[in-house]
Amino acid sequence: MNAPGTPASSGPGAAPRAAHPPTRSRTVFAAAHVVADPYAATGPDGPAALDWDATLAFRHHLWAQGLGVAEAMDTAQRGSGLDWTAAAELIRRTGAEARAAGGLLACGAGTDQLPAHGATLDQVRAAYEEQLAVVEDAGARPVLLASRQLAAAATGPEDYQELYGHLLRQTARPAILHWLGPRFDPALTGYWGGTDPDAATATLLRIIAAHPDRVDGVKVSLLDADREIRLRRMLPPGVRCYTGDDFHYPELIAGDAHGHSDALLGIFDPLARRAADALRHLDTPGPRGAAAFRAVLDPTVVLSRHLFRAPTRHYRTGIVLLAWLAGHQSHFTMVGGLQSARSLPHLRRAHQLADALGLFPDPERAAARMRALLAVHGGQDA
Repeated sequence: MNAPGTPASSGPGAAPRAAHPPTRSRTVFAAAHVVADPYAATGPDGPAALDWDATLAFRHHLWAQGLGVAEAMDTAQRGSGLDWTAAAELIRRTGAEARAAGGLLACGAGTDQLPAHGATLDQVRAAYEEQLAVVEDAGARPVLLASRQLAAAATGPEDYQELYGHLLRQTARPAILHWLGPRFDPALTGYWGGTDPDAATATLLRIIAAHPDRVDGVKVSLLDADREIRLRRMLPPGVRCYTGDDFHYPELIAGDAHGHSDALLGIFDPLARRAADALRHLDTPGPRGAAAFRAVLDPTVVLSRHLFRAPTRHYRTGIVLLAWLAGHQSHFTMVGGLQSARSLPHLRRAHQLADALGLFPDPERAAARMRALLAVHGGQDA
């Protein structure tokens, strides 16, 4: 059964209704959330249980806007409730839906089937290889997720260069490298072999320079626009910079005289329709298209900054709240019980900001759901 509020034609296995073509000027993925099964007999420690119909229907919603789907990423609660067994099934199912819909798909391959601590570099490499095989069998563009286990096992930049080089030499198609900063995951502090961000950038660039034909791009989630721009200008021709900066995405995607960022963003989950409308303006070259793009997307930054405020890793709670309020799912329950990770005032403010932006197809339903949530927890009327 499809999620309430979802057109029947956008369910699993069906082509999206009135689908928009992808934007010509940018390659854009929305990192998609997952819909938990609220009646599953499971708890915070798992295993994860998903509502497959609602989860896959939401992917069709994203494709229908002309956006690509980034599957099994941080937004889908990788490392925060979505275990590898569930993630592998998610990748397989979404791969089949992408083939049916003709949708653009990238999927995360990481090492989260390993214990949190104590893995060797050989075990990290084998874990990546196992997950890469699943992603490639699904026909997706691989995203080599930043690995907590690698961050713990590596002794310096050379370990990163050797391991990533090994993986890139065997990928069936060019991969996206994933740089997720410690504001999203403190366990990734010192990724690429050190805490100096300039040295980390140099290591990443050496990996890319050694395998430029095997790297589609780099997803940069540092929430540091200046550093992303500097990195973007140093990338070899043909290697994309995918912004993952949920604070500065309008200016990074719009770009400057020296280039632009493409996008792989969690905030484009709730902003899908509006983001797609904005991106189509960029297909008109010149300052007029860029100005129209910024006029549509700039007002959304206040919502994104609210959802991604510290502790940033809990942004997914607001993402799922907005999906429920918008009618993409019938409940506000998350894998691992993370619906409780944000306070009621935070969630109420998210509703207010999203409503002011006109993000809800049915504002009255959204308001009624928000009032019900607050009432259940003893809060005041929205």
